[in-house]
Amino acid sequence: MKKWKQNLLAAILLFAISQYSFSQKTNSINGTVSDGKNPIEFADVVLKPVIDTTKTVAYATTNSSGKFILENIKPAEYILKFHLIGFKTYNQKIKYTGSPISLNNIVLHEDANLLNTVVVQSEKKQIQKTAEGFVFNAVSNISQSGGTAIDMLKSIPTVSVDADDAISLRGKTPLILINGKNSAITDMNQIAASSIESIEIITSPSAKYDANAESGIINIKLKKNNLNGINGAAVLGGGFGAKGRLSSSALLNYKNDKWNVGLAYDNRFAGRTKSIKGERTNYFIDDEHYILQTRHDERTEGLQNLKFNLDFSPNERNTFSFEALGNLENKDNNETLNTAIFNSSNQFYSANQRHSLEIQKAKAAEMAFNYDRKFSDDRKSLNANITTSFNFDKENTDIDTNNYDENGAMTGDTFWQKTHNYEKENISNAILNYTFPISQKSTIETGYKGTFRFFNSDFQSADLINGDYVVNPLTSNIFDFNEQINAFYGVLNSYSGTKENEKWKYYLGLRAEQVSNNGKTENGSDNFSNNYVKFFPSASIQLNLQSDEFLKFGYSKRINRPDLDDLNPFVDITDALNPHGGNPYLKPEIIHIVELNYNKEWDKYSLSGNAFYRNANNTIRQYSILQDDGSVLLQPQNIGHMVTYGIEGIFSLKPFSFYDANISLTAFQQNIGGTNLPGSEDVVNSAFSWYGKVINNFIPWKGGKLQIIGNYNSAVATPQGKRIPIYNVDMGFQQKLGKGNARLGLVVTDIFNTLESGYKNNTALFRNSRTSKSDTRALMITFAYTFRSDFKEKLLENQFSTE
Repeated sequence: MKKWKQNLLAAILLFAISQYSFSQKTNSINGTVSDGKNPIEFADVVLKPVIDTTKTVAYATTNSSGKFILENIKPAEYILKFHLIGFKTYNQKIKYTGSPISLNNIVLHEDANLLNTVVVQSEKKQIQKTAEGFVFNAVSNISQSGGTAIDMLKSIPTVSVDADDAISLRGKTPLILINGKNSAITDMNQIAASSIESIEIITSPSAKYDANAESGIINIKLKKNNLNGINGAAVLGGGFGAKGRLSSSALLNYKNDKWNVGLAYDNRFAGRTKSIKGERTNYFIDDEHYILQTRHDERTEGLQNLKFNLDFSPNERNTFSFEALGNLENKDNNETLNTAIFNSSNQFYSANQRHSLEIQKAKAAEMAFNYDRKFSDDRKSLNANITTSFNFDKENTDIDTNNYDENGAMTGDTFWQKTHNYEKENISNAILNYTFPISQKSTIETGYKGTFRFFNSDFQSADLINGDYVVNPLTSNIFDFNEQINAFYGVLNSYSGTKENEKWKYYLGLRAEQVSNNGKTENGSDNFSNNYVKFFPSASIQLNLQSDEFLKFGYSKRINRPDLDDLNPFVDITDALNPHGGNPYLKPEIIHIVELNYNKEWDKYSLSGNAFYRNANNTIRQYSILQDDGSVLLQPQNIGHMVTYGIEGIFSLKPFSFYDANISLTAFQQNIGGTNLPGSEDVVNSAFSWYGKVINNFIPWKGGKLQIIGNYNSAVATPQGKRIPIYNVDMGFQQKLGKGNARLGLVVTDIFNTLESGYKNNTALFRNSRTSKSDTRALMITFAYTFRSDFKEKLLENQFSTE
């Protein structure tokens, strides 16, 4: 009932805003600017009085439809000037009498002397620096064609992705958003790389963003067309690793001055293998003293996405948008686990083979309603948004276990088990953002965000007894979790100097978040509730040393709330000797962060450097606990206090017309205090880690592109040991065909087959190690084609609007 009322209130608010927007009437001049064929965006429209053309009465820029509006115009004679680099300036004399004027289509003609320069300047950079981080454009990544968002993230500076697809920034898991919003789609393998326009890395989020972003935010923006007319394209790819892989995508779009309708479909099908080796020595257990395990997985994966978007702009000031995304995913995993156990005298104790067939199917759906209001003063804006997403995940596993003697002969009967894990999740967001000026040099951003999450997990384990499967009540349960977060924020932005030459820039923000959540299991084994209000201040000051050089200092307070995987109490028993599960009694981390940032650009080089310090309490980390039966349970714990400090740098260079590169490095020291844990002497108290990435781009000949990416992650500290280093090299090549309507691509991932993951732990009670190797070396060939010339470069190079 509460959720229904909140959604109704948001809908009423959205309707009221739109009515208010349409009811505004001002003395105005409006019109449309084009090149005679397509609308022109970002053209300057300047109104000057005839009696004194040195003065500017009104100013605007054209939107994506080429439209503009000048408001609050007094009766007089004016010169209306249209200007955009690459086009000849156009002037028109206007006599305004007080009644609104709608001009016919204004046509700007290309300036041949500037055209080549404009083409070069408008080319998208691989990395675009922002005030809060940087944007990585998907067009620049040709080494992950046919992959997923995980593959794309592996190629992005400062982002670390291990061989098990765990994502981290500066040694911690970031908050991941899709189109700026929380989503029930949390597995980045559910998003095809071909559907991504850009990935925004926000290392210094302002109070506008969720406070639950300790290490930063990764915002994945999906493609959205902004070209007039009917446009479309198709991409087909195929290849192989240990098994075959296939991917394809198709896009169709229609756009005119008021409507924009798009439909997109993509899929990906692949087979994979994985081999795992694990060893453990239990120091004080005589029988189960040394354990050796080997595991082999045969996996098939299927992914399909369907996206629909509809935009309506009744006038220059108002835009209504609707988006819908559907996702189907299946993963079938055939796993064989062999275990041999020896006693403290190194004599055979027992052995078994555990075979499991896991069938997993997931369905996800997401809908978003958006309203944007523009004003004559571009410092003023209004946005309202309502989204909801659903995720349904079903996993069924058949398990059989056989025991063997030291000669390899089977003993006893086969032990049969069945498990299922059915999960349902719904996440809804209600967002309202409003920005307005309070002086010539200051603006205030303010807004509200409500996040509503509902989660249900039904886990059941059954054993075959006398020909029937009997549910085991000790390992079967249902877990329900509900969470509501209401957040309000305010941000003051100001500067000194002139608009053209801002010397100092200031930012001061405060975010308040009220959190209410509760979780319970059906059998009553776990029941918890959390209700709290916390405030998160943030501030920064930026000194612009020159137009291409600045120094920035900032502070922020953030929180790391445990996610659903951390809280879900169910224990996965696929490997009985190494079970893992969540901890419903985790407390959130509170983190204080200080950063110093320096940016400098030269003609052919650019440098972005960061120094950061992070102080966290109630740090959440995975922790291994030896059980009485000799197994080791992996579970997240609030281990205590942790201080992290380090540096981060991104260096871009283009020394030659045929070559450019990007080099990134992150290095940090972690000091850990495991004061919250019994036996905290096991906790690693100090560790240094670093990771780096080199992206090389070559243009060997006209229409050809070659990309080689090298990646290295050093060993990373865990509370009881470290993760092993990982490193790999990827390569991609792309060739334009014909007039550019088609492209042929070749991708080879993990050329030297070096990518693997693992860890080594050493505690007072045991030591263990684990290595995991998938068939990461693969070859993929792709072919892309567009059927409208207006669309060819825009689609194939991902030149889409992300707004």
